[in-house]
Amino acid sequence: MTKSEAKPMKLSRSKADKLLRILMSLPDSRQRRGRRHDQASVLAVAICAVLCGASSYVAIAEWAQRSSQNFLRRLGCRKDPSSKRYTPPSEPTIRRVLQGINAEQVDQALAGWVHSLAGGKPGGALAIDGKTLRGARRGSGGQVHLLSAMLHGTGVILGQCEVDEKSNEIPAAPQLLDRIELAGMTVTADALHTQRELADFLVNKGADYVFTVKDNQPTLRRDIAELFSSPSFPP
Repeated sequence: MTKSEAKPMKLSRSKADKLLRILMSLPDSRQRRGRRHDQASVLAVAICAVLCGASSYVAIAEWAQRSSQNFLRRLGCRKDPSSKRYTPPSEPTIRRVLQGINAEQVDQALAGWVHSLAGGKPGGALAIDGKTLRGARRGSGGQVHLLSAMLHGTGVILGQCEVDEKSNEIPAAPQLLDRIELAGMTVTADALHTQRELADFLVNKGADYVFTVKDNQPTLRRDIAELFSSPSFPP
């Protein structure tokens, strides 16, 4: 989706108020001098713009410029004392705030809010999936690898975390999922995550799971093959 295609957003007053309350709880590392926009309002604008399809700093700023006065007011944007109009943050302001914020803190804080925006009903399905970011490098030169938790059907990401360079997705999965309300949900994952520890974790969280079984679990794969080969096994 290009920057010009980012769609407008409808957001109820209650959901907007809840978003601002969550974002106000995050620390603001900026110096007080020279601030014109609250960090919470800048983040709220950026989050809503990204949910609507904006994929760059410029696209976020253009989306904000097209937003209605009522919407900017709900997101806590600054009211210009002379024009009496709500002013969205500029592209440089959005860039500075997003580059200075702790992205993992934002993810942790927003998981429940994003889930409620997507319906928030128990019984849904959640996929965990890892992806190596093209062009993104750590200070050591290694590539950045993210693990995400995504709702089936809508594609809404409830949370994501960066996988430690010296580790892999297996220990990162419980850390990612621990911050999400999983009761009544079904979690799907590829064969890498077919691990007893993750299965126990999900059961303790009140969730079901569907895992792929491949050669990394040879005994389990053999047991399944033997079970399904029996004519007495129900369909």
